[in-house]
Amino acid sequence: MTYSAEAFYTGAHRDAPVIIETPEQMDALIDDLLAGDFSNSVATLYLRERPKNAAGFVDHEFLIAVNAGDGVGSLSYDGPDETDTLVSKGAVSQHEEIHYYYVGNDREFPRDSLISLDAVRQAAKEFLATGGQKPTAVEWQPAGYSVES
Repeated sequence: MTYSAEAFYTGAHRDAPVIIETPEQMDALIDDLLAGDFSNSVATLYLRERPKNAAGFVDHEFLIAVNAGDGVGSLSYDGPDETDTLVSKGAVSQHEEIHYYYVGNDREFPRDSLISLDAVRQAAKEFLATGGQKPTAVEWQPAGYSVES
């Protein structure tokens, strides 16, 4: 089965999300995030084919966050089989705090959530290909986890 995702990362996408159906379109989305303003450095993706819960809401959320200046990114995954929101586990940032921005709103990530842009791309494509399953291409940790200073 082929899957498609709705991606939101600018105010213009609120009523008209970007539709991602191929690995090439996923690359184009990440390229757009990298080339764009840092106030839109996070994309939120939802698989269109996944069922909604009893209240009519999606049962998952996948965030792609990128920092073009540092050449890294972070991921967040929330799915029906997870008890906590998960974030990527990777290198520890030299910065005290990691912030990206979703439509101008601050999104904080743990200091050790940094992964390569290649890993971001691979995990995002896996999310699409598997119909919204948690990507296995990266290591995960609970979102509340933080590295001691």
